[in-house]
Amino acid sequence: MKKRICTTIALLNSILVSLSLYAQITTLEDYNIQWNTPGINSQGSMPIGNGDIGANVWVEENGDLVFYVSKTDAWNEYGHLLKLGKIRISIHPSQYNNKSFSQKLELEKGRMIITYGDTRVKLWADANHPTIQVDIDSKTALQTKVFFETWRKSRIQSKGLQSIGVYGVSDEDPNQTPMYQVADTTLKNDQNCIISCHQNTCSQWKGNLILQSLGAYTKTGDPLLNRTFGVCIQGTELISTSDTSLVTKSPSCHSQININALTQIGTVSSWKKAVLKNVSEISKLPPNAREMAHVNWWHQFWNRSSIFITARDTIEQRKAEMVTSGYILQRYINACGGRGNSPIKFNGSIFTVDTYNRKGKNEGCNADFRLWGGPYWWQNTRLPYWSMLMSGDFDMMKPLFKMYMDALPLRKLATSQYYHHKGAFFPETMNFWGTYTNTNYGINRENMEDGLTSNTYIRYLWQGGLELSLMMLDYYSFTNNNEFARDTIIPFVSEILTFFDEHWQRGDDGKILFSPAMSLETYQTAINPLPEIAGLRKVVEKMLLLPQRFISDTQRSLWSKLINDLPEVPKRVDKNNDTIIAPAAEYRDKKNTENPELYAVFPYRTFGVGKPEIDLAERTFFARVNKQNRGWQQNSIQAACLGKAEEAKKMIVESFSTYDTNFRFPAFWGPNYDWTPDQDHGSVAMNALQRMIMQYEDHNVHLLPAWPNEWDVRFILSGPNKTHIEGTYENGKLTAIKVSPANKINLIKCK
Repeated sequence: MKKRICTTIALLNSILVSLSLYAQITTLEDYNIQWNTPGINSQGSMPIGNGDIGANVWVEENGDLVFYVSKTDAWNEYGHLLKLGKIRISIHPSQYNNKSFSQKLELEKGRMIITYGDTRVKLWADANHPTIQVDIDSKTALQTKVFFETWRKSRIQSKGLQSIGVYGVSDEDPNQTPMYQVADTTLKNDQNCIISCHQNTCSQWKGNLILQSLGAYTKTGDPLLNRTFGVCIQGTELISTSDTSLVTKSPSCHSQININALTQIGTVSSWKKAVLKNVSEISKLPPNAREMAHVNWWHQFWNRSSIFITARDTIEQRKAEMVTSGYILQRYINACGGRGNSPIKFNGSIFTVDTYNRKGKNEGCNADFRLWGGPYWWQNTRLPYWSMLMSGDFDMMKPLFKMYMDALPLRKLATSQYYHHKGAFFPETMNFWGTYTNTNYGINRENMEDGLTSNTYIRYLWQGGLELSLMMLDYYSFTNNNEFARDTIIPFVSEILTFFDEHWQRGDDGKILFSPAMSLETYQTAINPLPEIAGLRKVVEKMLLLPQRFISDTQRSLWSKLINDLPEVPKRVDKNNDTIIAPAAEYRDKKNTENPELYAVFPYRTFGVGKPEIDLAERTFFARVNKQNRGWQQNSIQAACLGKAEEAKKMIVESFSTYDTNFRFPAFWGPNYDWTPDQDHGSVAMNALQRMIMQYEDHNVHLLPAWPNEWDVRFILSGPNKTHIEGTYENGKLTAIKVSPANKINLIKCK
């Protein structure tokens, strides 16, 4: 087998200038999305967001500008993420002209420009304030009308597909208590604005805890009850014509409309007071200064990381452009929904729309519908966040860490209640407050022990706590944030390690005997599963590398013993009589389509470029059972981690070429295993592309470990120890490299 030869670069700060490629490779502006015909309906919408609030925007055939408004923490009484509503803007006399129509997403400025006739509409979600702003300019004086639309007009029972979208709350048994959707509240006002909100007047939270024998936690405060979220819509020279409509006082050449969003727990009146206060404070800021600060945020976002690929061959150039576009657009979508009060929802983020115009399966639902509902699956949720390390998007990782840290006390209580020992475990499928869904846990508890789930796919699937621990440790390695290490890593990871240390007995050999156990969702009966063994070893090794001031001698001793107590990586002999990694020492009851054995490659990095026994991992990769390349399947990432350039390239080209054809926006992937836009699909390809360019372990960075010779690339990526790595690969050679600050990492050249 041909070995990849890696040599250490001696002068890390040297720059080999290559002006020809810098002139040749395209810029961000070349990947803006522009449509020259209207989107017609929500399937033809274009996304925009500021990290917390977002909009799906389209223009209908009559020229009306229409968009759904969403927010990352608009959780209803069942823990289902709702839209805030729908906005319609009509211009009179109509300036719509199909021949001159244009709708353009300007990525570099985080805004959308729509033109028709002599009218120009600019729409942007302020990166620094909770408002979406629409600016309408025309050479002709126009009358602008604004309408707010909601489909939650009365208390109605959730039935059929719509009830399936509220996943995990109650059984699909007609004898069970039915679920009802609470109506929105449109407030009467004299403020010349539209004010509408949804308040949770009931909550499933307390019942959910009691079902899971965690009633003692109900004293901590219900995160759903009285949660109120909605919008206040107002603008310059707009007056009310009804509680749900506004109009300009007189025709004007300029109109400004602001949609202000807010979520808080409290009364409707206190929510109204707070949202009006926000409106007042934002209105005092000069609009031009706000927009300049907004554009500056996006400039900084794009400047901190980028990947641009080109090729000399025409066919390869088309592939390179497709991959570059997919990477840019998925990172953009992550930014649109990644800075809110809740983590990114894998099954649509904040960009789900109605399915009224979707044909076939799952048609006819409102915009609140999403398959798999409101819970977070760790297998799915993690994937956007792994990509944020090398793109330097550390601010977007904070909501994920916060959700799990907030749930830590509850998970410690669950561990004590169910298993009578210390530590904490996290379910694979979790409500944002930290519990199983009702149906996954099991509503009928007859003859079932506390903690034993009726859903066998997740019954013993707790390795997500280990993977999140590793992500936290990598975050620290990249940021050197000592406060994060002290206040998050130590309290969180310590509890995870304590759980894994105390939960299982030792076998006759003195090693931990992981049984009962499972190997991911796929092998539902297992002994000594690979993900737990590889994950524990990696996390403990990283914890022992933390500065002495963070860990005590007692902890160091306990964790060192934990490594010694781990069984060996399980192996098996395949049909070719080759030794390969096994999913577990023993395994059966196959139900899903994962490759647990390759968790030793990613995420746990036991094997990979520059590491021992890579040939063992390579044989395992090529012998894998599940070779799918969509949704959360991570074969492309593992190919890159093993230095398999052609395999990784083929899969990312396929991934970034495959979006939901029901939609117009080219980065609305899915639905795959989940829902559109599928945040796993694009994020897997992002992760694979990054690891084709760069791989890290501690302070060692391998450069271009899986890069195809036929592609040229210019990149800026973040590395460990607060470094930025800029490089240019052209005509089969690395022609420019710069690491700043210098001498912070050991850079290893692999091409």
